[in-house]
Amino acid sequence: MILAYGLLAYAIGMASLLYMVPWLGGFWIPNAIDSQPTSNFWIALATNFSLFMLFCIQHSVMARPKFKQWWTKIIPASTERSTYVLFSGVALFVVMLGWQPMGGVVWNATDTSARVLLWSLYALGWGVLVGSTFALNHFDLFGLRQVWLEFRGQAYTPLEFQVPGPYKLVRHPLYVGWLMLAWATPKMTLTHLLFAVATLVYILIAIRWEERDLVDYHGEKYEDYRNSTPKLIPRFPGRAQYSSAASAEAESV
Repeated sequence: MILAYGLLAYAIGMASLLYMVPWLGGFWIPNAIDSQPTSNFWIALATNFSLFMLFCIQHSVMARPKFKQWWTKIIPASTERSTYVLFSGVALFVVMLGWQPMGGVVWNATDTSARVLLWSLYALGWGVLVGSTFALNHFDLFGLRQVWLEFRGQAYTPLEFQVPGPYKLVRHPLYVGWLMLAWATPKMTLTHLLFAVATLVYILIAIRWEERDLVDYHGEKYEDYRNSTPKLIPRFPGRAQYSSAASAEAESV
């Protein structure tokens, strides 16, 4: 039963991300983010702001250690991460299906080279986002490892602190991917700009919360990593290397 629940949560979480590909890209589906407005501008603005705040509150509150301690007194500890993934997927669907276009165009790239570049960055953003989950432990991040171990009757062991792949370049490659997705578009409408700016603000705030929790959990290891590795923008030439072993950011995003 717990394994089935974990698989269901995983499926909904993945479905929300798959739906986001055309929704944010503005193709294939009728209610994509850059669709024509159907309601009053101010109503649409208030609706979108409320939806985004709903997602932010769910995404951050459920990731905090104190909430987890309280939550796992109600649900099995092995399903905590799956429940987070389930709620995140539902919240993301609510945002996308309820989002109201606002009209207006900030930029519209008509040059073929510019469009190819922006679409390539959009595709790369998905690559960075998905690739970062596998650089950590994709199945632990999405709760499947926890429910599988419970199904097998084995104790869960938290991931050791490591710095794999893209985490050697920046501390938060998952967020780098999200920012690329939010901003890389040939046509930036006011609606899309609201989403992109809100995403940027949320990420900058969320990083502070997450890193506080990571320092509390990992102590000096994470302090050293934070001091030697950029937050979001890589330092390629002469960049300080930190080679410890996957960041347990999986437990904080």
